[in-house]
Amino acid sequence: MKSIPLVLMCATVALAAAGFSQTPVLAAQATSLPASLTPPAKLNPRINGPSVFGVRCGSPFLYAIPATGGRPMTFAVEGLPEGLTLDASTGRITGKLSVPGTNAVTLVAKNDKGEARKSFLIVSGEKIALTPPMGWNSWNCWGGLVSQEKVLRSAEAMKAAGLDRHGWTYVNIDDGWQGKRGGPQLAIQPNDKFPDMKAMGERIHGLGLKFGIYSTPWRGSYEGHIGGSCDHQDGTYDWIESGDHNKFMRIGNTDPAFDNLAGGAQNEALRKKTKLGAEVMAKRKSNWTFGAYPFDSQDARQWGEWGVDYLKYDWNPIDVPHVEAMNKSLRGAGRDIVFSLSNSAPIKNATDWQNLANLWRTTGDISDSWKSLYDIGFTKQDAWSRYQSSGQYNDPDMLVVGRVGWGNPHPTHLTPDEQYTHVSLWCLLSAPLLLGCDLEHLDPFTLGLITNDEVLAIDQDELCKPAVCVTPEGPLKVFVKELADGSKAAGLFNTGETPAKITLDWKQAGLAGKQVLRDLWRQKDLGILEKSYTAEIPVHGVMMLRITPAG
Repeated sequence: MKSIPLVLMCATVALAAAGFSQTPVLAAQATSLPASLTPPAKLNPRINGPSVFGVRCGSPFLYAIPATGGRPMTFAVEGLPEGLTLDASTGRITGKLSVPGTNAVTLVAKNDKGEARKSFLIVSGEKIALTPPMGWNSWNCWGGLVSQEKVLRSAEAMKAAGLDRHGWTYVNIDDGWQGKRGGPQLAIQPNDKFPDMKAMGERIHGLGLKFGIYSTPWRGSYEGHIGGSCDHQDGTYDWIESGDHNKFMRIGNTDPAFDNLAGGAQNEALRKKTKLGAEVMAKRKSNWTFGAYPFDSQDARQWGEWGVDYLKYDWNPIDVPHVEAMNKSLRGAGRDIVFSLSNSAPIKNATDWQNLANLWRTTGDISDSWKSLYDIGFTKQDAWSRYQSSGQYNDPDMLVVGRVGWGNPHPTHLTPDEQYTHVSLWCLLSAPLLLGCDLEHLDPFTLGLITNDEVLAIDQDELCKPAVCVTPEGPLKVFVKELADGSKAAGLFNTGETPAKITLDWKQAGLAGKQVLRDLWRQKDLGILEKSYTAEIPVHGVMMLRITPAG
């Protein structure tokens, strides 16, 4: 059996302390995967994450300083503006800012091994999400079988594995939480799987994490729950009133054998065109239209009361009027809520999405196959690149590494090299990073994929400029990305079917003179070179570099 890195052993112990027992699964998975390229985090402090954070005046502020290193660790912030306070033991900054402006501060993390310092900008203005969001979404793991218990266990697992120390922040519920309309707002209330949304949000915030939710402007969601509009002003839905639903307010009075399926398993049943499956799908599709009465403002106020920080708004085709309406409603929610559009946003309206949302899906759903990864990552993103900037992001969909399965989790069908390619390309594109895996069952390889701080720093670079492919023809591709400090990052990708040597040419990459090259996955300097660099890359694999002028 391969040895388990110290960082994973610590995570396993923490999970056990939280009431989980994943050690046998972790060990079993470790035998079938290669050792991680990512070196274990050192014991001396290192402050990770972005160098800038945005908030609107009057909105609740929550930023947990992401730092690796031995514990106990204490934190300080030099120059913290009025209205904000720091918990020195957890590193969480909370409060509210009442004055717009840019506040230059210094973050400090200290333990018995030393001290780390990092320059940081707190920007109070109109923009939020100044670097791509990082977190987790329930869909690729649990599909429609998501529940409050599973979400909270995932949040606890994120914390226990130390992912928050690397910048992973959001814990997002996808489709499957919705019950009936009600309450003072006549807003969507949770179904029985989510007994207390406000308490769940408070628990997630109490871990220093952030809380996301899902909805649609349609009458009904893809998964068969109510949406953000209705045919009746009182917020009632005919199919609910008639009893044509299960106990979780999901359309179609089905038998348990079908109703307990979710995501991919249910879609497979529908593809087989069973009589039951066809009836349920027809009922769902009949609700994929807009009701006469929109409830976006009521829903947004309810989410504000629950402490929601992120909204995935899902329908197709995405249209400007419904995005405008929800944008306005979210601004009245009483807190900053990151606005994510899903799915397949029309590129003809890209300037509208820039003005109205924080991120927008550029394609349909990703799956854990090389074909899907290649099609979305290498063929669909270039046309969108000019529309991305800080606070507005092209979203190529979630990461399909680790254990995924849409209700029935299994190890991803991507090879280890394909997973390195997946994470590398998304970081070079400055894409939102949303894990879709089962966080309670993180093997050493997956943990290494998602905790390499030098790789994640490329995604979180404050310039937020997506990489450009400088060798677009053929299977050997070189992507080059400009970084805020004047250095560059590059990815050497072999999308072909045989190992191959790939050359980073200085002229193609816009480089001149001597350059210091660093292998980011191995966190190892390669020396000072000039004119070019060549490496052999495995099938569907990558080498990811940081390139800095020598001297």
